[in-house]
Amino acid sequence: MTETLTFSQALELLDPEKTPLHELGVRADALRQEICGDDVFYNVNAHINPTNVCQYRCALCAFSTDAGTERAYRMSMDEILAKAQEAAENRCSELHIVSAVDPELPYSWYLDMVRLVHQAFPMLQIKAFTAVEIAWMSEISGKSVAEVLTDLRLAGLVTLPGGGAEILVDSVREIICKKKPMSDVWLDVHRTAHKLGIPSTATILYGHIETPTHRVEHLMKLRDLQTETGGFMALIPLAFHPQCTPLFTEGNVSSRKTTAEADLRMIATARLILNNFPHIKAYWISLGIQTAQIALAYGASDLDGTVRHEKIHHDAGSLTPECLDVAEIQDLIREAGRNPVERDSLYRPHMSEGMA
Repeated sequence: MTETLTFSQALELLDPEKTPLHELGVRADALRQEICGDDVFYNVNAHINPTNVCQYRCALCAFSTDAGTERAYRMSMDEILAKAQEAAENRCSELHIVSAVDPELPYSWYLDMVRLVHQAFPMLQIKAFTAVEIAWMSEISGKSVAEVLTDLRLAGLVTLPGGGAEILVDSVREIICKKKPMSDVWLDVHRTAHKLGIPSTATILYGHIETPTHRVEHLMKLRDLQTETGGFMALIPLAFHPQCTPLFTEGNVSSRKTTAEADLRMIATARLILNNFPHIKAYWISLGIQTAQIALAYGASDLDGTVRHEKIHHDAGSLTPECLDVAEIQDLIREAGRNPVERDSLYRPHMSEGMA
């Protein structure tokens, strides 16, 4: 396996003058080949965002709002179950549930939601709740993070998503998400989940106020935790969409999304730094379909999935479709010279009628 990079070596990867993009891509693709061969993974999944009412109201977020505003909503359990039924009817294997942190929802609401969905649709693997949401549940319930995760697993939780990481550097978080828990909390929730046998993914949100040094520090923290626990399945680099966010409206960032070149450099850099992560995901919702497809030559080995009903990136201005079907995803992967493999939430090949 490729060498474990030092901080200074990693930082050079993000510098176009020191590491040309093509050279970077060749190196990242070689490591991807070593780890995954020519397989590129995807799943048939749907998203549910049960509420956009949030007590944190982060400067980077276009999705959340205050209670009582015109945009505010809270889904009922019947509405959530109807979305889950739609996912099951469209042969989804995974239901991805993340939300704003609504201060009026009790701890029992989270457990009831997972339990009811799992009981009604046991074929759906539930991937739910960011570390920020888990930390909030711990606070309102008076239980430890380990106890909260155990409760959720018994109710039907399978994996944790990686959202809420943003940039794991507290000086940056103080500006972009100052009311959210700081870096050590995010890392400790995932450490605890892994020790309990609950795998997870990780994210990095880039293209706002962070510097290359901040990006490398974030990725090094993830690499160290993966060395400790081995519980991360993938990293999802998320390109920041500034429109409609307070960071943009208050003049802290421009309205321009990251360039395709910057996105590919981030994907490839993450692949080389995180040499102990099984996968780097090219999340087409965030990157755009064409850039995500090209990223398969820059170290990415996963395209996420069908992603029905994603709201968080679309509220921030993403122009990607609301959903891709399996045939479209398979075609994108084959056009990139790779072998499409449908997976479940745990990256196990998922045999179904949609596979070819």
